[in-house]
Amino acid sequence: MATSIICTVDVVLLTLHDGDLHAVLLRRERDPFKQAWALPGGYIDPEHDQSAWEAAARLLEQKTGIVSPYLEQLATFSGPARDPRGWSVSVAYYALVPADILPADGEAVKRVPTARLPTLPFDHGNILQTAVSRVRSKSQYSSLPVYLCGERFTLPQLQTVYEAVLGEPVNKVSFRRKVEELGMLEPIEGEMDAGKAHRPAQLYRLRKEFRRRLSVLDRGLNSRS
Repeated sequence: MATSIICTVDVVLLTLHDGDLHAVLLRRERDPFKQAWALPGGYIDPEHDQSAWEAAARLLEQKTGIVSPYLEQLATFSGPARDPRGWSVSVAYYALVPADILPADGEAVKRVPTARLPTLPFDHGNILQTAVSRVRSKSQYSSLPVYLCGERFTLPQLQTVYEAVLGEPVNKVSFRRKVEELGMLEPIEGEMDAGKAHRPAQLYRLRKEFRRRLSVLDRGLNSRS
């Protein structure tokens, strides 16, 4: 007798908190692993979801209230041992969001630093670590970290975000040159950030054409050319 395959999507939702990259976990409401902290996700609905991406976007909004400006497929995870209910396949995605649009930590949701993850059910630990590696690699040559910023930010603030994601400092002159090459930003006319200890800095925002797609470079931020 044929055995049905469990087909789900899981979303690695990443944000910055206290200067470090964090992942958002939800408490599971049912077995298996009831009450355990896990990635947002769920079953693909074949009657309503037109794609795995659509299922991931739907479940992310249903479970967190977030419509992510950037949601990208990560990888497919499958096998007979990853889910105690049987042979399963999960199409995993990752999303980056600014911390101020996340729900507050509570009984059902919390943020955890990606450098100090708890033990997670299924293979969610592996999925999450794969996502972090992908984000760090892609951030070297693209506009990806900008989705962790709010709608308005200065170049020093953006550099701080890049450094938090990459886990290493970025040369200021090189960073500004590469940001100009990316062409992803536009200054907000007449808008300056007064700051607290420095002279006012120009505020920028993401150009409309890059709000749902990345701008990329031929070379990484820390390359010499």
